[in-house]
Amino acid sequence: MTMWLAVIVAALACTALKQIGYLVPARWLEGVRTTRTTDLLTVALLGALVAVQTVGSGMAVVLDARLAGLAAAAVLLSMRAPFLVVVLAAAVVAATLRALGLAA
Repeated sequence: MTMWLAVIVAALACTALKQIGYLVPARWLEGVRTTRTTDLLTVALLGALVAVQTVGSGMAVVLDARLAGLAAAAVLLSMRAPFLVVVLAAAVVAATLRALGLAA
């Protein structure tokens, strides 16, 4: 199977799954438990993605400048800084540590 065939198959599977979602009765999705679960699931998946991208490198756990950038972003987010400021500060912290040779 070529890469493009795998991409096309995955795209078709995602489209089919989305179309099947429209067939779910609305009353199944309007419950308090369902709404709360889907809200928390979104946060959990995003948190897992951030964790994997921050400390993961292939199959290894790597603690480098990305972790310091994430820490800087967390501090700024707790101070309610604008999102653009948070992203730029995290990038500057990571780039500075890499430039100084303090983190790979």
